[in-house]
Amino acid sequence: MMAAVPEIAADAVLVQSEQMPEGSEVVRGYDFNEGVDYHNVFKSLSRTGFQATSVGQSITEINRMIDCKFQEISEEKKPEVNLNPCGRELTNCTIFLSYTSNLISAGSREQIRYLVQHNMVDCLVTSAGGVEEDFIKCLAPTYIGDFSLPGKELRAKGINRIGNLLVPNSNYCLFENWLTPILDNMVDEQNEGTKWTPSKVIARLGKEMDNPDSVYYWAYKNNIPVFCPALTDGSLGDMIYFHSYQKPGLVIDIVEDIRLINSQAVYAVNTGMIILGGGVIKHHTCNANLMRNGADFSVFVNTGSEYDGSDSGARPDEAVSWGKIKLTARPVKVYGEASVILPILVGETFASRQKEFQKFYSKQKD
Repeated sequence: MMAAVPEIAADAVLVQSEQMPEGSEVVRGYDFNEGVDYHNVFKSLSRTGFQATSVGQSITEINRMIDCKFQEISEEKKPEVNLNPCGRELTNCTIFLSYTSNLISAGSREQIRYLVQHNMVDCLVTSAGGVEEDFIKCLAPTYIGDFSLPGKELRAKGINRIGNLLVPNSNYCLFENWLTPILDNMVDEQNEGTKWTPSKVIARLGKEMDNPDSVYYWAYKNNIPVFCPALTDGSLGDMIYFHSYQKPGLVIDIVEDIRLINSQAVYAVNTGMIILGGGVIKHHTCNANLMRNGADFSVFVNTGSEYDGSDSGARPDEAVSWGKIKLTARPVKVYGEASVILPILVGETFASRQKEFQKFYSKQKD
């Protein structure tokens, strides 16, 4: 005679299920029997699970930012449109795009340049490398290498490694030769009354570079402010250091820029944050949005975790606790490396809506 299943085991395993809530989404990934259709592949991500679902949600969130931007500004908000000292024409949603320097070193630079070229974002926040690497690439190329290339051998050859990217030291020499006479002129203009800030320096360099491959050329052309509070933390800082011995006196004021970036948020009707990476660029953007009691839309893309208490790895809910994201928002974090994620996000949002942007800006001019 067979023994009965122990009652405790049966109760533990055979727990009765409640009905799933109405409208619950079923997990179903893309079936390539339907052909190779990348738009539908990306469309299916939200139903796939894990980080694919987060990517799908981030596409939805960015499209919500864009939808909000295209709406007319309500009558009660219109009196505030000229209060932003930047002078950029206000829309119904001010979009902050923030990124770490490695993305400009990488080919992600071209996607960022596309967004700025077509006037799709309103404010850029980056680190020093995110500025200088753009200009350096206009002067000489960066090359694909390997993560395993030994630093000792590269140092002997005068080659710098950024992950699996290689930058010859001669590139920085070209940068110094280009930058030094501009710094000379900036000191002269300062002596005549010009007050330099990091954002003004970047705009000036974008104007001087005059190269359509440059992110900051287009930022200058489209009056998109670029904020970099740690402007000296990179090759730019090295060049400014050397220049201070040749022609001392250059002063770069960060106080005016903290007022300016905060004003981008304070005088916005709605705000959206797309933050690629962590560190100073993430906090600087979120803190500006604290000044308006939080952003309305937010997408974070980074590989950091919250377990060390860093702001870089913090989930959006932590930002909600500080008032950096609104209580009513639906923020998304993608745990992923931005050079992989960014082309998907741009392709399924801004790039697929380029004609809408063109129509929107042509209507504003009428």
